Amino acid sequence: MSFSTEERGQANTQDYRVYFKNSDGKYISPFHDISLYADEAKNIFHVVVEVPRWTNAKMEIATKESLNPLKQDVKKGNLRYVCNVFPHKGYIWNYGAFPQTWEDPGHTDRDTKCSGDNDPIDMCDISNKVCSCGEIIRVKVLGILALIDEEETDWKVIVINVEDPEAADFNDIEDVRRLKPGYLEATVDWFRMYKIPDGKPENQFAFNGEFKNRDFAIKTIKDTHEYWKALILSKTKAKELNCLNTCVTDSPYVCSGVDAKAIVDSANAYVASEPIPNSADKWYFYSK
Repeated sequence: MSFSTEERGQANTQDYRVYFKNSDGKYISPFHDISLYADEAKNIFHVVVEVPRWTNAKMEIATKESLNPLKQDVKKGNLRYVCNVFPHKGYIWNYGAFPQTWEDPGHTDRDTKCSGDNDPIDMCDISNKVCSCGEIIRVKVLGILALIDEEETDWKVIVINVEDPEAADFNDIEDVRRLKPGYLEATVDWFRMYKIPDGKPENQFAFNGEFKNRDFAIKTIKDTHEYWKALILSKTKAKELNCLNTCVTDSPYVCSGVDAKAIVDSANAYVASEPIPNSADKWYFYSK
């Protein structure tokens, strides 16, 4: 199935939104309506690209808004741009999330001893292609890193686009270490330091910052898929999360295509983007 996006509002402002449509032109939620599996038998997954590689704008699935469009995160009233901590410029992978997954804050992970962070599980795509914001790609899972963010488990799954010319050579986390030397170390370094310019301490990791392998990662994804199922079927309370969807027919939160269109139509029309502030290009240097 193919997907498309529709921009609303003005990019680089707080009213900017990216809505999603399926191949039938029906508005959908990227959180709830895109199947986790592109090919379940082969463990090929869909992922939503929120932030293209080398960019700084912290775009994310708006889990608390109707139809969960992409929007830019806001901190202290300002749009959030992730800082450049030398030698890294913006995000060093295509960054995004697995649809139909949820890191349940009511569940304490057996290994990390921390609860979930209330978001879909994150992914870092190491493919050569620089994706676009809102692109849906099919990926192979290679491994996983357990970031501990403010005492919450924030899994980071390492993946590669199945359409990458080198995808056949990558089947587990050690293939990344062998074929892209330094990339895993840079990934840990990036996640450890990226909040320091904002005055926060270094992030911590479970497993001493070591990556777990493909099988561990796939099990973790499947576990978060089960937590999502409980959420979308109202077996777990949604609280502030918005579970409105158009395709999960047995969900009490399902709505009609007409209602979904009305939600998108109520958003501001798309206009040319504001420039990215010069502050987003500032470099920060950190002595470990």
